[in-house]
Amino acid sequence: MAELTKEGDVFTLTLDSGENRWNTTFVRGIAQALDEVEASEGPAALVTASASEKFFSNGLDLDWVAAPDDHPEGGDRQAFGGEFMTLMGRIITLPIPTVCCVNGHAFGAGFMAALCHDLRVMRSDRGFVCANEMQLGMAIPKPELALFRHKLPMNVFHETVQLARRWTGPDALAAGIVQQIGELDGLLAMAQRKAAELAPLGANRKVFGAQKELLYGESAVINNLQGPAYMLRNAEQFH
Repeated sequence: MAELTKEGDVFTLTLDSGENRWNTTFVRGIAQALDEVEASEGPAALVTASASEKFFSNGLDLDWVAAPDDHPEGGDRQAFGGEFMTLMGRIITLPIPTVCCVNGHAFGAGFMAALCHDLRVMRSDRGFVCANEMQLGMAIPKPELALFRHKLPMNVFHETVQLARRWTGPDALAAGIVQQIGELDGLLAMAQRKAAELAPLGANRKVFGAQKELLYGESAVINNLQGPAYMLRNAEQFH
């Protein structure tokens, strides 16, 4: 489901559940891996990637959402919303640098997870990032909208959340959604090199994490209102 490895100062979390669709079991597996990352000391950075060459993450596990009793492997359906949002809030404020290797499609919740990282590298030849809720007839929750607004330029934000635009790697780079693009064969190595460059920033977890809280937490300095991490962790307040 999710394999965590470490080379030098760089942790690599490889999502290995096919299309990497989000359900409670998937959330808890990733949370457990982050426990190990956060228990480490000294310089560190995290790269998140997918074992699939087609999908980074294809969003919610819609079959499980529609009929959880038919898919017990997905875990507790009632716990999902709160635990998923809390995990996103945890990733965006992780006290070490994070790089997302978008080596395939990232839709909906998968796109959210990518945006919660500090930086993103994306495959240049294939794949899209997309907030496809509108296409599915679903309203985007306010904490998710806050996340996108904090991470994207305004014109890109509107096209993404309201018009469900699918962004290719080159278009995502031009729009500022990702910071680098590259061919699939070298993409993970590109992400790991960048993570290794940034790992020294993670040596002081207290300072690095505290500044992320100032950017994205309660009374975020960007707008002096609740930031996406606070909203994700307290999603029940924002219906």
